[in-house]
Amino acid sequence: MFTGIIEEIGIVKQLVPGKVSYRLTVSANKVLEGTQVGDSIATNGICLTVTAIHGNNFDADVMAETVRRTNFSSLHAGSRVNLERALTPMSRLGGHIVSGHIDGTGTISDMTREDNAVWVTVQTKPDLLKYMIEKGSIAIDGVSLTIAYVDDGCFKVSVIPHTGEETILLKKKPGDTVNLECDLIGKYVEKLLFGKAEETQKSSGGITEAFLAENGFM
Repeated sequence: MFTGIIEEIGIVKQLVPGKVSYRLTVSANKVLEGTQVGDSIATNGICLTVTAIHGNNFDADVMAETVRRTNFSSLHAGSRVNLERALTPMSRLGGHIVSGHIDGTGTISDMTREDNAVWVTVQTKPDLLKYMIEKGSIAIDGVSLTIAYVDDGCFKVSVIPHTGEETILLKKKPGDTVNLECDLIGKYVEKLLFGKAEETQKSSGGITEAFLAENGFM
């Protein structure tokens, strides 16, 4: 698990492609302190397992499913990436609980400065937007941010100077693709409610008045 508070910006040194997968080498410093082979490092929000450490570099294997669901297909040697080590029991939870399992991608459509902050607008699909609420949490390329606006086509976040300086988010531009991980809570609530509804439908042929009352809808 991660917090979405980025520790360091790393540099992609090498991408060795397979048919639909990669072996990735990233240059870093801070996140390698105390890291061993088998540990997890979130790279642009994607939970990767360290397979080798050599000097100031680490290797990780990127499976085909990760390439399909994320912006990793656009990475190249020299790309900058957000890095965060896995949460330890003694860490301060400065952001929110981030699993490192990407739900999908979005496209930056606008970046507008307002005083000391920058508004970033991201367009994405309805099946991701349904998990987002105003003042809720979202991880963009692994960065924990608060949603300030959401509708049926996009959402907006406001990025403070510190986040802009410590991550790659404000180095991006409109048209760039970003990795998105929605808050886990919404997905669990949906599964619990609709999973229960499906069971009721199978046993009774539909959602009953008793089911709705039991689940607080009446």
